[in-house]
Amino acid sequence: MPVQMELSRIIISEINDQQVIYLKEVDGDRSFPILIGIFEATSIDRCVKGIAKPRPLTHDLVVNAVHNLGGEFESVVITELKDHTYFARLRVKHEGEVVEIDSRPSDAIAVAVTCDPPLPIYVAEDVLNEVLGEA
Repeated sequence: MPVQMELSRIIISEINDQQVIYLKEVDGDRSFPILIGIFEATSIDRCVKGIAKPRPLTHDLVVNAVHNLGGEFESVVITELKDHTYFARLRVKHEGEVVEIDSRPSDAIAVAVTCDPPLPIYVAEDVLNEVLGEA
């Protein structure tokens, strides 16, 4: 059963290639970091802070394209952790069916915070157990 998480922290470093976001359990104490790229981190940070953009960025484009094609975002699910790499799915409802789109977690979370209201973020229980050493 996936566990609902929320974005709790964004760490952007100008001297490192890897940036960090933290996800925290909504109804609990568990949290963990995910290393992401600078572009995804700044996109997430801008959305969270409500900073206006003069033109649509990549994640805005994805959200606009799905909406204009009749889809409705439902959620983000981080589904797997393989060889230190997380895998995620964007869940989109289209014509009555839920379609899952493979995504990097950083892009999925950027889409989640771009949506209004932001999408719920879930993490598979086995992923949480593995990352927290509880497996």
